[in-house]
Amino acid sequence: MSIDGCDDAARARSTGARVQIGDVARAHGATLRASYALSSQQSIVLAALARCRTAALGGHLQGCDRCGHEVPMYNSCRNRHCPTCQSFEQHQWIEQREQRILPVGYFHVVFTLPEALRPWIRANRAAMFAMLFHAAADTLLALAKDPKWLAAIPAITMVLHTWTRELLFHPHVHAIVSAGGLSLDGTRWIHSRREGRFLFPVKVLSVVFRAKFRDAMLDALARGALVAPRDLPDDALDRLRESFFGKRWVVYAKAPFGGAEQVYRYLGRYTHRVGISNARLRTFDDRGVTFVTKGDRAITLTPVEFLRRFLDHVLPHGFTKIRHYGLLAPCHATSTLESARTLLAPARASPATPRNSDAVSEPRTPQSPLEWLLGVTGIDALRCPRCVDGRLTIRPLIALETSAPPDTS
Repeated sequence: MSIDGCDDAARARSTGARVQIGDVARAHGATLRASYALSSQQSIVLAALARCRTAALGGHLQGCDRCGHEVPMYNSCRNRHCPTCQSFEQHQWIEQREQRILPVGYFHVVFTLPEALRPWIRANRAAMFAMLFHAAADTLLALAKDPKWLAAIPAITMVLHTWTRELLFHPHVHAIVSAGGLSLDGTRWIHSRREGRFLFPVKVLSVVFRAKFRDAMLDALARGALVAPRDLPDDALDRLRESFFGKRWVVYAKAPFGGAEQVYRYLGRYTHRVGISNARLRTFDDRGVTFVTKGDRAITLTPVEFLRRFLDHVLPHGFTKIRHYGLLAPCHATSTLESARTLLAPARASPATPRNSDAVSEPRTPQSPLEWLLGVTGIDALRCPRCVDGRLTIRPLIALETSAPPDTS
């Protein structure tokens, strides 16, 4: 069977199995390549999706030591853009980050770039995404250091997303920001205003963010560091100028979280998310792919258009989509962050400190994927599904195709 053959997709549909994005990639990947010029990274991701959990990547055979029941289990592609391969990585990330949570409230802030910039972003993804991170972080840090608002250094984690629920291109970053920060002299913790219920005015966030991004982009243009998009319309520069000077940019700040332990479990839903999860796919045939958008609404796209939209969100090679700033920046993570934790440790908690916030626990022993599955779902993956009493033993399978493993960057 070829990688782009539809045998697996047809078999999945005929047996009533849940639709997987790999089904679409195997059935229509070749048509997509013939219709659109894919980047090298997009080609790598498309190949990874098609091979994921198939004999092409090899795997192992699980056999029951009691009844002899056998079932093949194929390897995953481990590509960070594959929706099938992110659950365990997400769990590991949450476990690691929970060790750094400070016992305070947190805000969720979203920074979005205007539509007029999207052609420039498509033509300069790595540079423009980096500008987005830096402008958003510099905005939060500058306002936090201002005595008018806080005069402190907060803890910030940011995650890049580029999609809407319909898989359209919509670059934005999600930021989780502590409700307060370590004073600039490092001697005390300063809680944000209104007992931790207020961070900064949204209008001020918007104006400062726009100014910082504008300055960075105009500087990059002056240095010749950006490539002009193809087929720019005649009014492109006017629209760009209007974006910088004539319109308010969108910055959205949600109310603080109810407790510190909720912070990274909430953010974990964003960190390893890709454009769409398999759970949102409803039906797939040669005419279209139907998936849930919001609420009970759904949309149907042709298979090729669905794949094109999905691959539009492939990140540049090696690009870091999760970044930390302020007290969580690498230069502070083992020094200043611990000073802040020490200051917050005494029982003299202020109203800004959630009641259910506990001190950070001791580091946990890393779990294997099977241990995680058992702990989260109660499913013992090594119990025989046929006789129940037996245990599954494992022996390797040989890959049906010899090829280098897909790039996971």
